Amino acid sequence: MSGVPAPALPSVAPGGDGPQAPAALRRFAYGALPVLVALVDGLVVNGLTPGHGTWLALVAAGALLLRRRAPEVAVLAGLPGLYLGHIAFAPLIALYCVAVRRGHALVGVAGAAAVAVAWFLPHPAAGVSSLALDRETALLALDCCGVAAGVVVLGRSVRSRQERLRAAMERRAWENQVLTERVLATERNRLAREMHDIVAHKVSLISLQAGALQVGRPGDTDVRTTARTIHELSVQTLTELRHLVGVLRTAGDPGAQGAPGAGLAGLTDLVRDSGLTVDLDVSVPPLPVPEPVERAAYRTVQEALTNIRKHAPGARARVRVRCAAGLHVEVHNTAPGHRPAGPALLGGGHGLVGLRERAHLLGGTFHAAPTPDGGFTVKAVFPVGWTGTRHGTGTSAM
Repeated sequence: MSGVPAPALPSVAPGGDGPQAPAALRRFAYGALPVLVALVDGLVVNGLTPGHGTWLALVAAGALLLRRRAPEVAVLAGLPGLYLGHIAFAPLIALYCVAVRRGHALVGVAGAAAVAVAWFLPHPAAGVSSLALDRETALLALDCCGVAAGVVVLGRSVRSRQERLRAAMERRAWENQVLTERVLATERNRLAREMHDIVAHKVSLISLQAGALQVGRPGDTDVRTTARTIHELSVQTLTELRHLVGVLRTAGDPGAQGAPGAGLAGLTDLVRDSGLTVDLDVSVPPLPVPEPVERAAYRTVQEALTNIRKHAPGARARVRVRCAAGLHVEVHNTAPGHRPAGPALLGGGHGLVGLRERAHLLGGTFHAAPTPDGGFTVKAVFPVGWTGTRHGTGTSAM
């Protein structure tokens, strides 16, 4: 009697032993069972002897095959059998399908009224004059109207439940899509931040070495031309990189997986490869520091050294990392000693902004400002959940 499509079941490859057979049986039951019930009802009421009642029962039962695509046709096909042969199941099943399949309630009301009238009116039509306004007639009318209305109410309730289920599924699909987009955006931001921190650092080193080569070999035209080309390409690469980062980058996530060595243990190599004269002082107790904090401290030092190479060539730098109510990172450079020949590296300003965002996301603070002696200081404090008292020092000069 159900007009609801059979739920989809998982299938397996051809030739395998899986749920294909039960799924086929279930689809057959949903499709054929209402037809068989209506056919049995018609044959029981009208008998197996060929006659107009039997033929109407066959027509009404066969019309139920259209109950999903054209339920109104199934109702109309069942009304003659209901009026002439008292075949009730076929029109009631079709009426239920109308209530489930059609969104407008008036269609179901019209179908219920037609079924109730066909059920109530006597056959032949001349018998209408014999109906008396008595208790028996009133009960018959109530039965006909009550059954027809009950079928419509049941169908409408099933439709309402289906609509709520469909809305819930659509809402869940939308939430999954939003979550997926958010995850992708977060991952894109992580990649953008790491790309800026790593690539800008390496390209700045290339540009620095090219500038030194260009100045150091004044008599060799080919070397100077090659160095100038490398320097210009480095500047263009950094510019395009910053444009790309400006499109991709937002606040980001400090919990992104960093590159190998992007921690406190990698500061020595970072200072050694920076091409600057740097005094490194790391005083951190041998206690575990959260990975996001280590990575943020490393990126702070890396970005500060990159800015020194770009904007303060020839300056000395001091890097201090210590623990006192949090992990303190300070990078200070003196006034620049000279200006390199050739085009200067452009600064997009994304580096310090990104460091400030990273520190704030970790619950820390960040400060960057010039100093009275013409230098520049970058300070960041990151919470680690403990305070250190033991100290170890190390110094590296390049």
